[in-house]
Parts: sequence; structure tokens; C-alpha cells
Amino acid sequence: MEQKEITMPTKYDPQKIEKGRYDWWLKGKFFEAKDDQGKQPYTIVIPPPNVTGKLHLGHAWDTTLQDIITRMKRMQGYDVLWLPGMDHAGIATQAKVEAKLRSEGKNRYDLGREKFVEETWKWKEEYASHIRQQWAKLGLGLDYSRERFTLDEGLSKAVREVFVTLYKKGLIYRGEYIINWDPSTKTALSDIEVIYKDVQGAFYHLKYPLSDGSGYIEIATTRPETMLGDTAVAVHPEDERYKHLIGKTVVLPIVGREIPIIADDYVDMEFGSGAVKITPAHDPNDFEVGNRHNLERILVMNEDGTMNEKAGKYQGLDRFECRKQIVKDLQEQGVLFKIEDHLHSVGHSERSGAVVEPYLSTQWFVKMKPLAEEAIKLQSKENKVNFVPDRFEKTYLHWMENIRDWCISRQLWWGHRIPAWYHKETGEIYVDHEPPADIENWEQDQDVLDTWFSSALWPFSTMGWPDREAADYKRYFPTDVLVTGYDIIFFWVSRMIFQSIEFTGERPFKDVLIHGLVRDEQGRKMSKSLGNGVDPMDVIDQYGADSLRYFLSTGTSPGQDLRFSTEKVEATWNFANKIWNASRFALMNMNGLTYEEIDFSGEKSVADKWILTRLNETIDHVTKLSERYEFGEVGRTLYNFIWDDFCDWYIEMAKLPLYGEEEAAKRTTRSVLAYVLDQTMRLLHPFMPFITEEIWQNLPHEGESITIAKWPKVKPELSDEEAAQEMKLLMEIIRSVRNIRAEVNTPLSKKIKMLVKAKDETIVKVIEKNRAYIERFCNPEELQIGILIEAPEKAMTAVVTGVEIILPIEGLINIEEEIARLQKEYERLHKEVERVQKKLSNEGFIKKAPEHVIREERAKEQDYLEKRAVVETRLKELKGI
Repeated sequence: MEQKEITMPTKYDPQKIEKGRYDWWLKGKFFEAKDDQGKQPYTIVIPPPNVTGKLHLGHAWDTTLQDIITRMKRMQGYDVLWLPGMDHAGIATQAKVEAKLRSEGKNRYDLGREKFVEETWKWKEEYASHIRQQWAKLGLGLDYSRERFTLDEGLSKAVREVFVTLYKKGLIYRGEYIINWDPSTKTALSDIEVIYKDVQGAFYHLKYPLSDGSGYIEIATTRPETMLGDTAVAVHPEDERYKHLIGKTVVLPIVGREIPIIADDYVDMEFGSGAVKITPAHDPNDFEVGNRHNLERILVMNEDGTMNEKAGKYQGLDRFECRKQIVKDLQEQGVLFKIEDHLHSVGHSERSGAVVEPYLSTQWFVKMKPLAEEAIKLQSKENKVNFVPDRFEKTYLHWMENIRDWCISRQLWWGHRIPAWYHKETGEIYVDHEPPADIENWEQDQDVLDTWFSSALWPFSTMGWPDREAADYKRYFPTDVLVTGYDIIFFWVSRMIFQSIEFTGERPFKDVLIHGLVRDEQGRKMSKSLGNGVDPMDVIDQYGADSLRYFLSTGTSPGQDLRFSTEKVEATWNFANKIWNASRFALMNMNGLTYEEIDFSGEKSVADKWILTRLNETIDHVTKLSERYEFGEVGRTLYNFIWDDFCDWYIEMAKLPLYGEEEAAKRTTRSVLAYVLDQTMRLLHPFMPFITEEIWQNLPHEGESITIAKWPKVKPELSDEEAAQEMKLLMEIIRSVRNIRAEVNTPLSKKIKMLVKAKDETIVKVIEKNRAYIERFCNPEELQIGILIEAPEKAMTAVVTGVEIILPIEGLINIEEEIARLQKEYERLHKEVERVQKKLSNEGFIKKAPEHVIREERAKEQDYLEKRAVVETRLKELKGI
């Protein structure tokens, strides 16, 4: 294959290199799953974003991690399906559309259900288009040919199948229960859609008079407006204070209704007065007490949080206005005798922010215990769902073990309409996939299903289930990994697991990779109120997608939160710029090298052998760490290899043969440069897809795109441990000389005399063989290498393994300062000797540690002892001057 003309501009400009590349990838269909039977399938389904607005940094982080995994797997030869899609997000989307209508002076009732749903579909199309543009800007390798939406026909069929099946099994039922009610959006909420906040409220202490006039019983409440629906006062059956009152009645103040005093174990004798008011229609615990004692359920509120006709003179008042009025009336009657401040936890709607009202309502529920039991059992089996980090499995199991029935009906128009019909005359319920034949006699349930009901089916409904013969379902399900935040383990992860077990008999995914939340630099959650939110698209406009992606994916470890920092994104841009400049230098010196001409058969320099050895180590580490999802460590490994080893050392050393006269050495160096750069771009590609594709296209290569290039493999024949050790020594010598020059303010351009005193002849030979590197990077006017070298009185010295470096720079050194420096170095080495000797004298360590670890520690001991002895000798010499 001929080498193309190099088109890399002199300056790294992410906007220019990213422009048009995504469309080129899509045109090449590089991201489409091929159903290639010769390859092993690998599947990820995207956590579907809500069609309510722009993607935030959390989405960018979540999807970047998935993109890294799928790009790597594609390069490793898997038939990868990364399936995109979006969620209709019932409450959230309907709230947005209703707000839009309000701004136009309309509401949903003006439009009617059908027209309102049409308007919502228009909203969905608009925002789905925005989301796809953002996915493109991030460079996500999604298979758009399989994109799904939670309200599309296929998923709607799956939802009906699940609802009907669970209903016929007796696992879905309709019942009157106290549910979490959002008076603002006028819909039920599941437990996990309620956010609890500490609110400063009050305890209102009331006297309920006994009907026989013999006294009163004291109760306390935080919600006096609900007393209008009281149907009993409860005391503990063992409470001596009240035993004589059980069975009597009290007169409910204001209302005047007689209600019984009942005995129930639910009451805590130690709390308050030991007597509690029972309001079965407005409190979940009271509801249970009411069931046990056959109490009437009196609902005193409307769906919008105003008081109804059962509230008497308070009818029409907002619940909080009613509270104020009733408190005033109770005080005037002398019933309310004490108000004390009380900080208590109050539920708020996650969507609207309204205070949630425990509310008696007829809703649809899923009976959770049987489903949860199967999900819990799975975790003790070999084919369980693996949580990464594994501590989140406990979080998941704790929730499953304490699960309550799931309220799945929502009083909305946007969503999956419940497939239940009521006979207009008999009230009979009909549940099935299709409406009854005599539809004119039936009316469909007005409610829709909770958004999470359809999201729970996402891993298999998107593959064509309930058609078990669907090609994608048979090939790509179960999926391999789910990537998501710890904040939706309950909302989504748990539901996907129990629904998948129930309907497919399999786990929905092998692994769940859990990440945290993106916070600001101070560790605060990003929010509109704090004004600390960051739009990922703005970051991309400034620094490019590659810089943002690399920062997000390597900035923390699994399960931990990530602090966003513009400075760190900028540092990543600097890293990309370094890669660009190093690659450009290498390409400019390829001299038309083609892929077929890459050849390592010629004599390799120590630098060539070392960089190939380091490349093998890097491939090994990056691959293993990536398989464990430890992308922060992958980032550190790649950064160190590219910045330090390749750019700062190898490229500088490659200049010697490249600018020299030997053609054979030039050819070998070009081959090594081309190969190492090619392999490095492949390793980096999942993290930085745009820059790596651009560089790779200019390199000698085979294949159309780096996206489908083979993942690097370790080539043992290219490793040379001896050369690596030689290079390590050379690097230590060069670093030491540079450090000494910096200490005495002597620039590299100024020639100096340099003495290298080696421990033995082997080391002398190594240094002599690589003399050219020392001359190039240390710039000595005279270089002596040997065993028997006398150090002059006035000199700077450095000690590296097996070598003492002596720079006689009389006139530039302050002897007192040099003695002080060496004294510090002696103390440091002495501490290291003590530390390692303490370890080696510990019997426990010697017994438990592997043999190679003990060998390493003994080698360290010898090394530190030798270095300390050399420094000690030099100190004595200087002190004798």
C-alpha cells in the first residue's frame, strides 16, 4: 500500500479534525453490528436519555465509558452492537409540553387527549434530533440502524405482553391504597420518585374530648388539616394509661363526629402522649390500622391538593391554607393547647418539587415479593449479575429484600395506556392485548403506565422480544454490560433484572459498571440554583471532544464521583497537543515509508529495543485494566507511556539515527516509529477517537479506519529486558546530569567535563556502547568512563544504580551547599535502607510474601546500601577539602 501524502496541519485544532469525521464513520457503517457468525457478539444497550432537553455532563460521562468499551471490543474482533434509543419520560415530558402550552395561554384540556399526544410527539421529534446531534459531537459509535424509543410500536407490544401476562398470573392487581400523590402534576408517584427533605414544621398538640364528658385524650399531629378525615384514635393495648378507655369514643373537634378509641400494636407507647389519631385515607400506616379494624376511609382532599366537600366549611381551600385556618379555629375552641417547632423529613415530588401528599387512590400495582425473590436467588448463582464495584450488590440486595408493591399507574396522557377496559354497565374489568370485540360497551382505563415499566424491559424489548425468534434477540441478548450511575440502581437496574428473569429466564446483562455523579470543583452537585452546571457541548467547542472524553473517562475510579475541572480538561488538551506534535514529527521523518516496508530485521538501537519492550508492557497493562473497567489507571498508563517514554525519550533519541548518515539505522528507526505510533493510536483510540483516526490515516496502515483496526497484542519477540535495563541506566545518568546542571544553573548549551565511574566492566561496556546518547543529551566537552576514576575535590556528584556521576565544575559550585545536598540524600537513602531492612527482618512478611517480592526487596536493599556508601564516601571527601 502506498504511503499517502501527509495532511496534518502544523497546529492541533480539534474543531478542524473533528469536523466531518463522524459522518465519515457513519457512511462507512463501521458502527453497525454485522451479525457476523464468525465473531462473538458483544452487546450494550444505551441507558435511554429522556426526550426532555439537552444531555448533561453525566450523560457525556456515561456514554463515553460505553463508547470506550464498545470501540475496544470492536477492535478485538467482536461483533459489537451498541444500541441507541430514548425514553418517553412520562411525567417529565408531559410537564415540559404543558409548560409550553401555558406560555401560549392554553392547557392540555383545551386540546383534548389526542391532540395533546400529537403535540408531545412533535416535542419528542425535536428533542430526539438534538440528542442525536450531541451524540455525534461526542463521537459515539452507535448503531443507528437499530435505534429504539420506549413508545415505538415494538416496545409498546412488549409492554402490553408484560402487563397482560403479569395480570393473568395475579402479579398485577388494582386496589385502593395510600399512594404518593403529586398535587401539582396530579399523578401518583412510586416511592423512588419521592425526594425527602428536612423541613421546619410544627407538632400541634390537641385535646379530643371523650363523648361521655369524663375528660379528653391528648394527640399530636404535623398535619392538622387531615383530622377532618379521622376515623379513630389508637392506643397500645398494653398501655396502662388508656386500657380503661379502649372501646369508648371521642368527639372529633370541629366536625363533631364520634370516633372510637381502638387498641393496636402499631402505636409506640413511648412517643408523645402514646395516643395517635387515625386517618386511613391520608396516611399509609393509618391505612393499615384502618384495614385491621374495618375503619371508614374518608378522603378530605381533591387531586389538586385543595379540600373537598368532606372538609365542610374548609372546602375549596388549598391544603396549606386549610392548615392555617383550622389551627386558628382549634385555638379559639381551646382544643389546640400547644405548638412546638419540629424539624421533620417531608417527601417532595422529584419532578415538580411539590410536597407529596399520602393519598387514598385506586391504582394499579405490581406484586413485588415473588419477582424480587427470584432476583435475589439469582445473585447466589454462577450466572449472577456482577456489580462493579461489587459493594453496590449489597445496596441492590438490601432494596430488593425490603421491596414494597410497585404503583405502576400514572394519571397522565403521555405514555403507554393501560390495556384494561371497564364495562360501561357492569363495571367488569377486561385486560388483554387488544380491546374487546364489542368496544362500544367498554371504556379504556384513562391512566398510563409508569415510565420505568417500559424502561425495565429495555435490554430485551429493544431486540424484538416478545418474538423469541427475532434475529437480534437470539444473537445479542443477554447483553454484556450496563453502564449507569449509582443513583438509578433502584429506579432502573433492579427492575430490568427482575423483569428479565421473569420474561426471558436470563439475567439482562453480565456486568453492571457503576459510576458516580459529576460534581463541581468544590464537590457540590451541579444544579440550576447554584449556577454551577456545565454544558458538555460548550466544553467540546472550546477543547474538543477528545479532551472532554479523556478527562471524563480517566478522572476517577469505578463507583466514585467525578469533580469537573476546566484546568484538567485543558491539561488533557495539552496532552492531545503533545501527541499531535510528536506524531507530526514522526510522520515528517517517515520518508514515504509504506505499511509493507515496516521491518525490524535490521540492527536495533537500545532505544528501539526499549520502546518496543515498553510498548508490550503498555499493551498488556491497558488491555487487562480495561477488561476490569479501571479506566483511570488505563489513562495514567497511556499518559506515562506516550508523554514520558515515547515523546520525551524515544523521539529525542530517534533523532540521532534519523539525522545521521547510516541508511540502515534510519530505516529501522522509521519502522519502529511507525509501528509504535500505530499501536499507540490503537490503544488510545477508544478514549480519543478523533485525533487517533486523523493521525492513523496519515500513518502507513492497512484497512479503512482505525475503528475496525485490530486491537494491539503483546509480541514477546519484540521484548528485550536486557535492553530495557540498559536504557533505564542511560535515562538515570542523563536525568542526573540535567538535575545537577539545573541546581548550579548551568544550561545544556554550556559544555562541561563529565566523569562516569562504573561499578564493574559490564556497566562500562553498556555506557561505552551508548556513548552517543550521553554525548547528545548531556553535552560534555570531555567524557571519561571507567572503574578507576578519581573524583576531583570540587565537583557535583550523583549516584545511580551501579554508577557515580561526577561533574568537576569548579567555580560553579558552593561546597557548603553541595555538602548540605549530599547530607539530605544520605539521610533519604539511610531511611530507605532502614525501611527495607525492617521489612526483611519481619518474619511474618518473609513467611507470607511471594518469593519474587522478597527477591525484589533484597535487590532494593543492595541498591540502597551501595548508593548510601557512595554518598557517604563523597561527603567525607568534600568535608576534607
